[in-house]
Amino acid sequence: MNSTQRLHRHAPLPAVSRRGLIKGAAALALAPLASRLRAQQGGTVWAYIGAYTPNGEGIHMFTVNQSDGSLEPVKIFTGLPSPSSIAFDPGYKFLFAVNEISNYVGSFPTGKPDGSVTSFTVNRSTGDLKMVNVVSSRGAGPAHISVDPSGKYVLVSNYGGGTISVIPFDTGTGMLGMATDVETLTGPLGPLHPVDAPPGSFAISGHDAHHAHMAATDPSGKWLIGCDLGGDMVYVWQFDLASGRLTPANPPSVAVSAGAGPRHFAFHPNGRWCYIICEEASIMVFMTFDPATGVLQPQQNLSTLPSSFAGTNFTSEVAFSADGNYLYGANRLHDTIAVFSVDGTGSLKLIGETPTGGDYPRSFGIEPSGNYMYVLNQRSDNIGILKIDRTTGLLTQTGMYAAVGSPSSIAFLS
Repeated sequence: MNSTQRLHRHAPLPAVSRRGLIKGAAALALAPLASRLRAQQGGTVWAYIGAYTPNGEGIHMFTVNQSDGSLEPVKIFTGLPSPSSIAFDPGYKFLFAVNEISNYVGSFPTGKPDGSVTSFTVNRSTGDLKMVNVVSSRGAGPAHISVDPSGKYVLVSNYGGGTISVIPFDTGTGMLGMATDVETLTGPLGPLHPVDAPPGSFAISGHDAHHAHMAATDPSGKWLIGCDLGGDMVYVWQFDLASGRLTPANPPSVAVSAGAGPRHFAFHPNGRWCYIICEEASIMVFMTFDPATGVLQPQQNLSTLPSSFAGTNFTSEVAFSADGNYLYGANRLHDTIAVFSVDGTGSLKLIGETPTGGDYPRSFGIEPSGNYMYVLNQRSDNIGILKIDRTTGLLTQTGMYAAVGSPSSIAFLS
């Protein structure tokens, strides 16, 4: 790999056992407490940031000042390796993290290189986390986790292993169980050079194998959608909540443009428009979605970059504004957030881009009020804080930052 390609993938860590993981997290190391927790209008809002170890140390906890968007550090939950993606259950009783490793040895071993998944209970009064258990992710290098709307399953995308796993958890305790289904991505791989990439692009690192990059349900929870970056495919399965099993939709998948590398997606609040950000072509793909049949139909491809851009860029995250009128996408190497307006048909228009204030934005999140965006700049080890204009959707830099080593994923609790 050259220096522009997937520097966010990390070398394997020493083998980690379930007992070792729990022992390390039982003595959660706390960063110095803030001198005081800021009084928040409408109650305290906490931000949790998963980060790659060793630089990131674990899961960082901050309070969010709703007046100016600033972050104040509270503590760091350590003892777990590379919690690169985190997600709350719908009731905010539990927090789940994937550990992006490929050498997990512990509960439910598979005999193959695996990552792991860790569950925590959440103290709603203090924001504290307490580890519950750790299980295999059923594939190497898990890069994304989501929770289904019913609050019964975590959905894990194993980038290195090319698998998507459905893992149940106890709704009373948060304890993770054995996977009810594991889907292995197969079929032809896409070409190294994406046909829709900017001129001079060398964003060619992901088509060596099948790579599951995100799996999550549609808003109804009836269908599971999964992105295969290496195969340039977006898969759809019918999701049986009673059994936790997946059945391919008809058709079971839809292709994006050759070499595009679908990474993450976001549904519009209406549940009928789906937007897939493609890492290697630096495009946003708009597809309509039929909640009755699970059918995705491509409608539009639009670059996340200015028309004059040339060279290499890798996109990463995608999310909607609070009102669903604007869509945001992150550009790595160009190091901007692209802003799109969404018209009444779901079509996109690129209306601007704002520098992230750092290097290589792996992800971003919008706090619950919808006024501020927090950009996780992985290589510059910081969080850039942007102000959202709720009328125009455009972003401005606040000039404020928070320090986190190798930040990767953010989630909010209020």
